[in-house]
Amino acid sequence: MAKKKAYLIVDIGTGNARVAVCGIDGEILSIKRENVHYETDPQYEDSIFFNPEELWGQILRLSKEALQESGDIQINAVTATSQREGIVITDKDGKSLLGMPNIDHRGRKWEVDLKDKDLVYNLSGRYPTSLFSAFKLVGVREVYPELFARVSCFMSISDWIQFQFSGIEGYEHSQASETLLYDVEHKSWSAALLDQFGLSADILPELKDAATVLGPIKSEVGEELGISSTALIVVGGGDTQLAIRSMEPSANDVVIVSGTTTPIIKIVDSYEKDSEQRTWTSRHIDADNFILEANAGVTGLNYQRLKEIFYPNEGYDIIEKELEDATYSQCVASLGSLIADEEEPLTKGGFIFNAPVSHQLTRGSFVFAILWDIACSIYENYKFLCAVSPHQESYIWACGGGVESRKLRQFIANLFGKSIKIRDTFRQASVLGGVFICNDALGVKNESPELLEEIHPQNHEEFEKLYQEWKNARKTFKQVGQ
Repeated sequence: MAKKKAYLIVDIGTGNARVAVCGIDGEILSIKRENVHYETDPQYEDSIFFNPEELWGQILRLSKEALQESGDIQINAVTATSQREGIVITDKDGKSLLGMPNIDHRGRKWEVDLKDKDLVYNLSGRYPTSLFSAFKLVGVREVYPELFARVSCFMSISDWIQFQFSGIEGYEHSQASETLLYDVEHKSWSAALLDQFGLSADILPELKDAATVLGPIKSEVGEELGISSTALIVVGGGDTQLAIRSMEPSANDVVIVSGTTTPIIKIVDSYEKDSEQRTWTSRHIDADNFILEANAGVTGLNYQRLKEIFYPNEGYDIIEKELEDATYSQCVASLGSLIADEEEPLTKGGFIFNAPVSHQLTRGSFVFAILWDIACSIYENYKFLCAVSPHQESYIWACGGGVESRKLRQFIANLFGKSIKIRDTFRQASVLGGVFICNDALGVKNESPELLEEIHPQNHEEFEKLYQEWKNARKTFKQVGQ
Protein backbone atom coordinates (compact mmCIF):
# COMPACT_ATOMS: atom_id res chain seq x y z
CA MET A 1 0.00 0.00 0.00
CA ALA A 2 1.36 3.40 -1.01
CA LYS A 3 2.35 5.83 1.70
CA LYS A 4 0.07 8.81 2.27
CA LYS A 5 1.53 11.96 0.69
CA ALA A 6 1.95 14.74 3.24
CA TYR A 7 3.57 18.07 4.11
CA LEU A 8 5.46 19.24 7.19
CA ILE A 9 4.37 22.75 8.16
CA VAL A 10 6.06 24.89 10.82
CA ASP A 11 4.07 27.79 12.28
CA ILE A 12 5.76 30.14 14.76
CA GLY A 13 3.30 32.50 16.41
CA THR A 14 3.96 35.06 19.10
CA GLY A 15 2.91 32.70 21.85
CA ASN A 16 3.79 29.23 20.64
CA ALA A 17 5.58 27.09 18.10
CA ARG A 18 3.50 24.58 16.16
CA VAL A 19 4.53 21.82 13.81
CA ALA A 20 1.87 20.03 11.80
CA VAL A 21 1.85 17.10 9.42
CA CYS A 22 -0.98 17.42 6.91
CA GLY A 23 -2.13 15.31 4.01
CA ILE A 24 -2.11 16.97 0.60
CA ASP A 25 -5.93 16.98 0.89
CA GLY A 26 -5.73 19.22 3.98
CA GLU A 27 -6.30 16.51 6.58
CA ILE A 28 -4.35 17.35 9.74
CA LEU A 29 -2.61 14.09 10.68
CA SER A 30 -0.78 15.46 13.70
CA ILE A 31 -0.04 18.81 15.30
CA LYS A 32 2.37 19.49 18.15
CA ARG A 33 3.00 22.72 20.00
CA GLU A 34 5.09 24.29 22.73
CA ASN A 35 5.39 27.80 24.10
CA VAL A 36 8.20 29.90 22.64
CA HIS A 37 10.68 30.81 25.37
CA TYR A 38 11.41 34.54 25.60
CA GLU A 39 13.86 36.53 27.67
CA THR A 40 14.08 40.24 28.43
CA ASP A 41 17.12 42.42 27.78
CA PRO A 42 17.78 44.97 30.58
CA GLN A 43 19.74 47.16 28.14
CA TYR A 44 16.43 48.35 26.69
CA GLU A 45 13.18 49.64 28.17
CA ASP A 46 11.03 47.19 26.22
CA SER A 47 12.95 44.35 24.66
CA ILE A 48 12.16 40.64 24.36
CA PHE A 49 14.30 38.11 22.51
CA PHE A 50 14.64 34.39 21.89
CA ASN A 51 17.56 32.08 21.31
CA PRO A 52 17.31 30.88 17.67
CA GLU A 53 19.20 27.67 18.37
CA GLU A 54 16.78 26.84 21.18
CA LEU A 55 13.81 27.50 18.88
CA TRP A 56 15.35 25.33 16.16
CA GLY A 57 15.76 22.56 18.71
CA GLN A 58 12.07 22.88 19.57
CA ILE A 59 11.13 22.71 15.89
CA LEU A 60 13.17 19.54 15.36
CA ARG A 61 11.72 17.90 18.47
CA LEU A 62 8.13 18.82 17.59
CA SER A 63 8.70 17.67 14.02
CA LYS A 64 9.87 14.25 15.19
CA GLU A 65 6.86 13.90 17.48
CA ALA A 66 4.40 14.97 14.78
CA LEU A 67 5.98 12.69 12.17
CA GLN A 68 5.98 9.72 14.53
CA GLU A 69 2.28 10.21 15.28
CA SER A 70 1.25 10.58 11.63
CA GLY A 71 1.51 6.98 10.53
CA ASP A 72 2.89 5.69 7.25
CA ILE A 73 3.50 8.88 5.30
CA GLN A 74 5.80 10.39 2.71
CA ILE A 75 6.77 14.04 3.25
CA ASN A 76 6.86 15.69 -0.16
CA ALA A 77 7.43 19.27 1.01
CA VAL A 78 8.21 21.42 4.03
CA THR A 79 7.15 25.04 4.49
CA ALA A 80 6.98 27.64 7.23
CA THR A 81 4.87 30.57 8.33
CA SER A 82 5.35 32.92 11.25
CA GLN A 83 4.51 36.11 13.07
CA ARG A 84 5.22 38.86 10.61
CA GLU A 85 7.52 41.40 12.27
CA GLY A 86 9.83 38.94 14.00
CA ILE A 87 13.36 38.44 12.63
CA VAL A 88 16.53 36.41 13.12
CA ILE A 89 20.02 37.79 12.42
CA THR A 90 22.81 35.51 11.13
CA ASP A 91 26.54 35.81 10.49
CA LYS A 92 28.60 35.07 7.36
CA ASP A 93 28.84 31.40 8.30
CA GLY A 94 25.05 31.09 8.61
CA LYS A 95 25.17 30.94 12.41
CA SER A 96 22.04 32.32 14.06
CA LEU A 97 22.93 35.17 16.40
CA LEU A 98 19.70 36.55 17.87
CA GLY A 99 15.94 36.21 17.47
CA MET A 100 13.66 39.22 17.92
CA PRO A 101 9.90 38.58 17.94
CA ASN A 102 7.19 41.02 16.90
CA ILE A 103 6.71 42.05 20.54
CA ASP A 104 10.34 43.19 20.80
CA HIS A 105 10.54 47.00 20.89
CA ARG A 106 14.26 47.51 21.40
CA GLY A 107 14.22 50.24 18.74
CA ARG A 108 11.61 52.45 20.39
CA LYS A 109 14.18 54.93 21.74
CA TRP A 110 15.33 55.71 18.19
CA GLU A 111 11.92 56.31 16.61
CA VAL A 112 12.39 60.07 17.12
CA ASP A 113 15.58 60.05 15.03
CA LEU A 114 13.80 58.99 11.84
CA LYS A 115 13.95 62.01 9.53
CA ASP A 116 11.18 61.47 6.99
CA LYS A 117 8.29 59.45 8.36
CA ASP A 118 6.07 60.43 5.42
CA LEU A 119 8.56 58.94 2.96
CA VAL A 120 8.69 55.75 4.99
CA TYR A 121 4.89 55.46 5.06
CA ASN A 122 4.54 56.16 1.35
CA LEU A 123 7.07 53.52 0.37
CA SER A 124 6.64 50.87 3.07
CA GLY A 125 2.87 51.19 3.50
CA ARG A 126 2.95 51.56 7.29
CA TYR A 127 3.61 54.31 9.79
CA PRO A 128 7.09 53.58 11.17
CA THR A 129 7.22 52.30 14.75
CA SER A 130 9.45 49.96 16.73
CA LEU A 131 7.07 47.09 15.94
CA PHE A 132 8.76 46.74 12.56
CA SER A 133 12.03 45.02 11.79
CA ALA A 134 14.26 47.96 10.77
CA PHE A 135 14.00 49.47 14.25
CA LYS A 136 15.00 46.14 15.81
CA LEU A 137 18.17 46.24 13.70
CA VAL A 138 18.81 49.84 14.75
CA GLY A 139 18.37 48.85 18.38
CA VAL A 140 21.00 46.10 18.02
CA ARG A 141 23.40 48.44 16.20
CA GLU A 142 23.15 51.19 18.81
CA VAL A 143 23.53 49.02 21.93
CA TYR A 144 25.54 46.02 20.68
CA PRO A 145 27.80 47.38 17.90
CA GLU A 146 30.16 44.38 18.06
CA LEU A 147 27.26 41.98 17.58
CA PHE A 148 25.84 44.11 14.77
CA ALA A 149 29.21 44.10 13.01
CA ARG A 150 28.90 40.31 12.74
CA VAL A 151 25.50 40.48 11.02
CA SER A 152 25.67 39.22 7.46
CA CYS A 153 21.94 38.68 6.88
CA PHE A 154 18.57 38.98 8.53
CA MET A 155 15.41 37.06 7.71
CA SER A 156 11.85 36.81 8.90
CA ILE A 157 11.34 33.90 11.27
CA SER A 158 9.60 31.80 8.61
CA ASP A 159 12.34 32.52 6.05
CA TRP A 160 14.97 31.66 8.68
CA ILE A 161 13.24 28.31 9.34
CA GLN A 162 13.30 27.55 5.62
CA PHE A 163 16.99 28.51 5.64
CA GLN A 164 17.57 26.02 8.46
CA PHE A 165 15.87 23.32 6.41
CA SER A 166 17.49 24.17 3.06
CA GLY A 167 20.63 26.25 3.64
CA ILE A 168 19.24 28.89 1.24
CA GLU A 169 18.72 32.49 2.40
CA GLY A 170 15.69 34.43 1.25
CA TYR A 171 12.96 36.88 2.21
CA GLU A 172 9.39 36.34 1.00
CA HIS A 173 7.48 39.42 -0.18
CA SER A 174 4.63 39.45 2.38
CA GLN A 175 7.22 39.15 5.16
CA ALA A 176 9.49 41.79 3.59
CA SER A 177 6.53 44.19 3.75
CA GLU A 178 7.00 44.30 7.54
CA THR A 179 10.63 45.46 7.53
CA LEU A 180 10.25 49.20 6.65
CA LEU A 181 13.00 48.53 4.09
CA TYR A 182 10.75 47.24 1.29
CA ASP A 183 8.95 49.24 -1.40
CA VAL A 184 5.52 47.59 -1.26
CA GLU A 185 4.17 49.10 -4.47
CA HIS A 186 7.20 48.19 -6.59
CA LYS A 187 7.84 44.84 -4.88
CA SER A 188 11.52 45.47 -4.18
CA TRP A 189 14.02 46.44 -1.50
CA SER A 190 14.40 50.23 -1.30
CA ALA A 191 17.68 52.14 -1.23
CA ALA A 192 15.80 55.22 0.02
CA LEU A 193 14.41 53.31 3.01
CA LEU A 194 17.79 51.76 3.83
CA ASP A 195 19.22 55.28 3.85
CA GLN A 196 16.57 56.45 6.34
CA PHE A 197 17.75 53.84 8.84
CA GLY A 198 21.45 53.95 8.00
CA LEU A 199 21.44 50.27 7.03
CA SER A 200 23.39 48.52 4.28
CA ALA A 201 21.85 46.52 1.43
CA ASP A 202 24.51 43.89 2.13
CA ILE A 203 22.36 42.38 4.90
CA LEU A 204 19.33 41.94 2.63
CA PRO A 205 18.77 38.44 1.20
CA GLU A 206 17.20 37.79 -2.19
CA LEU A 207 13.44 38.27 -2.35
CA LYS A 208 11.43 35.08 -2.92
CA ASP A 209 7.89 34.39 -4.12
CA ALA A 210 5.56 32.41 -1.86
CA ALA A 211 4.43 29.02 -3.17
CA THR A 212 7.67 28.46 -5.08
CA VAL A 213 10.32 25.83 -4.46
CA LEU A 214 13.28 27.19 -2.49
CA GLY A 215 15.36 24.02 -2.82
CA PRO A 216 15.76 20.46 -1.52
CA ILE A 217 15.94 19.60 2.17
CA LYS A 218 19.46 19.57 3.64
CA SER A 219 20.67 16.00 3.86
CA GLU A 220 21.57 16.18 7.56
CA VAL A 221 18.14 17.59 8.48
CA GLY A 222 16.36 15.01 6.35
CA GLU A 223 18.34 12.21 7.96
CA GLU A 224 17.60 13.46 11.48
CA LEU A 225 13.87 13.67 10.80
CA GLY A 226 13.61 10.59 8.60
CA ILE A 227 12.47 12.65 5.61
CA SER A 228 13.50 11.64 2.09
CA SER A 229 16.13 13.73 0.31
CA THR A 230 13.54 14.26 -2.46
CA ALA A 231 11.44 16.47 -0.16
CA LEU A 232 11.37 20.10 -1.27
CA ILE A 233 11.37 23.27 0.82
CA VAL A 234 8.55 25.58 -0.28
CA VAL A 235 8.58 29.32 0.37
CA GLY A 236 5.87 30.19 2.87
CA GLY A 237 4.89 33.65 4.11
CA GLY A 238 3.31 35.75 6.82
CA ASP A 239 0.87 33.92 9.08
CA THR A 240 -1.92 36.39 8.33
CA GLN A 241 -1.56 35.94 4.58
CA LEU A 242 -1.49 32.14 4.83
CA ALA A 243 -4.56 32.18 7.07
CA ILE A 244 -6.38 34.30 4.49
CA ARG A 245 -5.33 31.89 1.73
CA SER A 246 -7.03 29.00 3.49
CA MET A 247 -10.32 30.95 3.66
CA GLU A 248 -10.45 31.60 -0.11
CA PRO A 249 -12.15 35.02 0.15
CA SER A 250 -13.44 36.81 -2.93
CA ALA A 251 -12.40 40.22 -4.19
CA ASN A 252 -13.50 43.04 -1.85
CA ASP A 253 -14.08 40.64 1.05
CA VAL A 254 -12.92 41.56 4.56
CA VAL A 255 -11.28 38.91 6.72
CA ILE A 256 -10.71 39.06 10.49
CA VAL A 257 -7.75 36.91 11.54
CA SER A 258 -8.18 36.47 15.28
CA GLY A 259 -4.97 35.06 16.67
CA THR A 260 -2.36 36.44 19.03
CA THR A 261 -3.01 39.76 17.33
CA THR A 262 -6.10 40.57 15.28
CA PRO A 263 -5.54 41.96 11.78
CA ILE A 264 -8.63 43.17 9.96
CA ILE A 265 -7.79 42.98 6.28
CA LYS A 266 -9.15 43.54 2.81
CA ILE A 267 -7.61 42.13 -0.35
CA VAL A 268 -7.12 44.89 -2.93
CA ASP A 269 -5.61 44.87 -6.39
CA SER A 270 -3.82 48.22 -6.18
CA TYR A 271 -1.54 49.99 -3.71
CA GLU A 272 -3.98 51.85 -1.47
CA LYS A 273 -2.79 54.21 1.27
CA ASP A 274 -4.49 56.21 3.99
CA SER A 275 -3.91 59.97 3.82
CA GLU A 276 -3.87 59.96 7.64
CA GLN A 277 -1.44 56.99 7.76
CA ARG A 278 -3.65 54.82 9.98
CA THR A 279 -3.70 51.62 7.90
CA TRP A 280 -1.01 49.26 6.61
CA THR A 281 -0.59 48.02 3.05
CA SER A 282 1.37 44.82 2.42
CA ARG A 283 2.00 42.38 -0.36
CA HIS A 284 -0.20 39.31 -0.42
CA ILE A 285 1.31 35.87 -1.11
CA ASP A 286 0.12 35.87 -4.71
CA ALA A 287 1.81 37.75 -7.54
CA ASP A 288 -0.35 40.85 -7.85
CA ASN A 289 -2.60 41.57 -4.86
CA PHE A 290 -2.14 43.68 -1.75
CA ILE A 291 -3.41 43.42 1.79
CA LEU A 292 -4.98 46.57 3.26
CA GLU A 293 -4.97 46.23 7.03
CA ALA A 294 -5.88 47.75 10.35
CA ASN A 295 -4.65 45.80 13.36
CA ALA A 296 -6.17 45.58 16.84
CA GLY A 297 -2.89 44.42 18.40
CA VAL A 298 -2.30 41.72 21.01
CA THR A 299 -5.93 40.81 21.61
CA GLY A 300 -5.58 37.03 21.57
CA LEU A 301 -2.44 37.14 23.69
CA ASN A 302 -4.37 39.09 26.33
CA TYR A 303 -7.12 36.47 26.30
CA GLN A 304 -4.66 33.58 26.50
CA ARG A 305 -2.79 35.07 29.47
CA LEU A 306 -5.94 35.97 31.39
CA LYS A 307 -7.39 32.51 30.75
CA GLU A 308 -4.34 31.14 32.56
CA ILE A 309 -5.28 33.31 35.54
CA PHE A 310 -9.06 32.84 35.66
CA TYR A 311 -9.38 29.36 34.10
CA PRO A 312 -6.00 27.64 34.52
CA ASN A 313 -7.41 24.11 34.55
CA GLU A 314 -10.57 24.44 32.45
CA GLY A 315 -11.18 24.31 28.73
CA TYR A 316 -12.81 26.92 26.54
CA ASP A 317 -16.09 24.98 26.67
CA ILE A 318 -16.38 25.77 30.39
CA ILE A 319 -15.65 29.43 29.72
CA GLU A 320 -18.36 29.64 27.05
CA LYS A 321 -20.87 28.07 29.43
CA GLU A 322 -20.09 30.52 32.22
CA LEU A 323 -20.24 33.48 29.82
CA GLU A 324 -23.96 32.88 29.43
CA ASP A 325 -24.53 34.20 32.94
CA ALA A 326 -22.40 37.36 32.51
CA THR A 327 -23.76 40.77 31.45
CA TYR A 328 -22.34 44.05 30.15
CA SER A 329 -23.20 45.91 33.35
CA GLN A 330 -20.96 43.79 35.56
CA CYS A 331 -17.55 44.71 34.15
CA VAL A 332 -15.89 46.68 31.32
CA ALA A 333 -12.30 46.12 30.18
CA SER A 334 -9.65 47.90 28.16
CA LEU A 335 -6.47 45.86 27.86
CA GLY A 336 -4.07 47.57 25.53
CA SER A 337 -5.49 46.78 22.11
CA LEU A 338 -4.44 49.07 19.28
CA ILE A 339 -6.65 51.65 17.59
CA ALA A 340 -5.48 52.88 14.20
CA ASP A 341 -5.85 56.62 14.83
CA GLU A 342 -4.11 56.70 18.23
CA GLU A 343 -0.55 58.01 18.05
CA GLU A 344 0.47 56.26 21.28
CA PRO A 345 -0.51 52.71 22.31
CA LEU A 346 -2.53 52.19 25.46
CA THR A 347 0.06 51.37 28.16
CA LYS A 348 -2.33 51.06 31.12
CA GLY A 349 -5.36 48.81 31.10
CA GLY A 350 -7.70 46.98 33.38
CA PHE A 351 -11.27 46.38 34.43
CA ILE A 352 -13.94 48.78 35.64
CA PHE A 353 -16.72 47.46 37.85
CA ASN A 354 -19.01 48.90 40.51
CA ALA A 355 -17.78 49.32 44.07
CA PRO A 356 -18.25 47.71 46.49
CA VAL A 357 -17.70 44.45 44.64
CA SER A 358 -21.03 42.91 43.67
CA HIS A 359 -21.92 39.31 44.51
CA GLN A 360 -22.86 38.98 40.83
CA LEU A 361 -19.27 39.56 39.70
CA THR A 362 -17.67 36.24 38.68
CA ARG A 363 -14.62 35.13 36.79
CA GLY A 364 -16.93 34.82 33.80
CA SER A 365 -17.65 38.56 34.09
CA PHE A 366 -13.98 39.32 33.52
CA VAL A 367 -13.66 37.04 30.48
CA PHE A 368 -16.91 38.45 29.11
CA ALA A 369 -15.35 41.92 29.39
CA ILE A 370 -12.14 40.72 27.67
CA LEU A 371 -14.08 39.39 24.68
CA TRP A 372 -16.17 42.54 24.47
CA ASP A 373 -12.95 44.62 24.50
CA ILE A 374 -11.59 42.52 21.63
CA ALA A 375 -14.82 42.87 19.62
CA CYS A 376 -14.95 46.65 20.10
CA SER A 377 -11.29 47.04 19.14
CA ILE A 378 -11.89 45.05 15.96
CA TYR A 379 -14.94 47.17 15.12
CA GLU A 380 -13.11 50.44 15.73
CA ASN A 381 -10.27 49.43 13.40
CA TYR A 382 -12.69 48.13 10.77
CA LYS A 383 -14.17 51.62 10.48
CA PHE A 384 -10.75 53.06 9.62
CA LEU A 385 -10.23 50.33 7.03
CA CYS A 386 -13.55 51.25 5.40
CA ALA A 387 -12.57 54.92 5.33
CA VAL A 388 -9.75 53.97 2.96
CA SER A 389 -11.54 51.25 0.99
CA PRO A 390 -15.33 50.99 1.45
CA HIS A 391 -16.79 47.58 2.19
CA GLN A 392 -20.33 46.98 0.98
CA GLU A 393 -20.75 43.24 1.44
CA SER A 394 -23.26 42.03 4.05
CA TYR A 395 -20.83 39.52 5.58
CA ILE A 396 -17.28 39.25 6.93
CA TRP A 397 -15.02 36.21 7.01
CA ALA A 398 -13.32 35.25 10.28
CA CYS A 399 -10.64 32.71 11.15
CA GLY A 400 -8.05 31.96 13.80
CA GLY A 401 -8.19 30.50 17.28
CA GLY A 402 -9.90 33.57 18.74
CA VAL A 403 -13.14 32.98 16.86
CA GLU A 404 -13.50 29.54 18.38
CA SER A 405 -15.40 31.56 20.98
CA ARG A 406 -19.05 31.61 19.93
CA LYS A 407 -19.58 34.59 22.21
CA LEU A 408 -16.88 36.60 20.41
CA ARG A 409 -18.31 35.69 17.01
CA GLN A 410 -21.75 36.90 18.09
CA PHE A 411 -20.32 40.09 19.59
CA ILE A 412 -18.61 40.92 16.29
CA ALA A 413 -21.73 40.18 14.23
CA ASN A 414 -23.88 42.35 16.51
CA LEU A 415 -21.45 45.28 16.42
CA PHE A 416 -20.86 45.19 12.67
CA GLY A 417 -24.47 44.58 11.81
CA LYS A 418 -23.13 41.99 9.35
CA SER A 419 -23.07 38.21 9.38
CA ILE A 420 -19.81 36.47 10.30
CA LYS A 421 -18.85 33.52 8.12
CA ILE A 422 -16.35 30.82 9.06
CA ARG A 423 -15.03 27.98 6.94
CA ASP A 424 -14.02 24.51 8.06
CA THR A 425 -10.38 25.66 7.90
CA PHE A 426 -10.82 28.44 10.47
CA ARG A 427 -9.23 26.80 13.55
CA GLN A 428 -5.86 26.03 11.96
CA ALA A 429 -6.04 28.59 9.18
CA SER A 430 -2.34 29.46 8.87
CA VAL A 431 -1.29 25.78 8.97
CA LEU A 432 -3.82 24.86 6.28
CA GLY A 433 -2.68 27.88 4.28
CA GLY A 434 0.66 26.09 4.25
CA VAL A 435 -1.01 23.08 2.63
CA PHE A 436 -2.49 25.33 -0.05
CA ILE A 437 0.86 26.88 -0.98
CA CYS A 438 2.67 23.53 -0.98
CA ASN A 439 0.04 22.22 -3.36
CA ASP A 440 0.41 25.35 -5.50
CA ALA A 441 4.19 24.90 -5.63
CA LEU A 442 3.98 21.21 -6.52
CA GLY A 443 1.10 21.54 -8.99
CA VAL A 444 -1.42 19.66 -6.84
CA LYS A 445 -5.07 20.72 -6.99
CA ASN A 446 -6.38 22.15 -3.71
CA GLU A 447 -9.58 21.00 -2.03
CA SER A 448 -11.93 23.99 -1.66
CA PRO A 449 -12.83 24.80 1.96
CA GLU A 450 -16.49 24.60 2.93
CA LEU A 451 -18.69 27.11 4.75
CA LEU A 452 -19.00 25.83 8.31
CA GLU A 453 -21.27 28.42 9.91
CA GLU A 454 -22.78 31.87 9.42
CA ILE A 455 -23.56 33.95 12.51
CA HIS A 456 -26.24 36.61 11.97
CA PRO A 457 -26.33 39.95 13.82
CA GLN A 458 -28.76 40.65 16.65
CA ASN A 459 -29.79 43.97 18.24
CA HIS A 460 -27.24 46.05 16.34
CA GLU A 461 -28.57 49.40 17.63
CA GLU A 462 -28.33 48.26 21.26
CA PHE A 463 -24.76 47.10 20.73
CA GLU A 464 -23.82 50.46 19.23
CA LYS A 465 -24.78 52.07 22.57
CA LEU A 466 -22.74 49.53 24.52
CA TYR A 467 -19.85 50.26 22.18
CA GLN A 468 -19.98 53.94 23.15
CA GLU A 469 -19.72 52.92 26.81
CA TRP A 470 -16.61 50.91 25.96
CA LYS A 471 -15.09 53.94 24.22
CA ASN A 472 -15.62 55.99 27.38
CA ALA A 473 -13.91 53.31 29.46
CA ARG A 474 -10.95 53.31 27.07
CA LYS A 475 -10.64 57.09 27.46
CA THR A 476 -10.41 56.59 31.22
CA PHE A 477 -7.45 54.25 30.88
CA LYS A 478 -5.86 56.54 28.32
CA GLN A 479 -5.89 59.34 30.90
CA VAL A 480 -4.44 57.04 33.59
CA GLY A 481 -1.51 56.21 31.32
CA GLN A 482 -0.61 59.84 30.59
